Amino acid sequence: MNRLMKTFLILTALLLSRAFAVDWNTETIRCGNLVYGDNQTSVCFAETFLSETATETGLKIDPKFARIALATDEVFTTPLCVFTGEGDFKLKDSERANLRRYLENGGFILSSPGCSSAPWNQAFHKEIALALPGHELKEIPMDHEIFATVHKITKLNVKGGGTTRLKGIFINGRLALVHSPEGLNNAANAKGCCCCGGAEIQEAKQVNVNAVAYALLH
Repeated sequence: MNRLMKTFLILTALLLSRAFAVDWNTETIRCGNLVYGDNQTSVCFAETFLSETATETGLKIDPKFARIALATDEVFTTPLCVFTGEGDFKLKDSERANLRRYLENGGFILSSPGCSSAPWNQAFHKEIALALPGHELKEIPMDHEIFATVHKITKLNVKGGGTTRLKGIFINGRLALVHSPEGLNNAANAKGCCCCGGAEIQEAKQVNVNAVAYALLH
């Protein structure tokens, strides 16, 4: 990332602080790890992309996830959250309302099932339809800006072979949520995770770094 882009990201972060009630000139930017449903969350989403994003942008970014309950107003203190886990789940009405409000007001979410969990992925699609009626997950073209904010990504390779595409939800033209059924967890670098990672995307860390930059720019 060049110096001009770094400066732009810093200025954008300061402007976005107004929307999230946080002074990012003095406060550290946090990335949330959402807690939802029956106290479900993830231990298999690697945090390493946060440190790399800080290095690339010059922004003060906490290298550790903040454990944030989706039903609370704390979710509105961070520009980006990861939404992941394994197995079936169901959101409470308050969680669906906060998820919709967060995304409609500038928040950004990275979502993917831990270890490519099919039950979690199915539940996610059901809950997104309930939380965001009228918005559907659409394939994100590879020439979209999110694939070039920091790292230039031209192809998404799946562990075990083959390629894939990410899907997203666009709200008023802004990409607000990125989803991968294969996985963006980068589980091999997640401390305390016993998950094999499933059919993860090999470029997961680069995608996640780009997502933080995109979330701050938009």
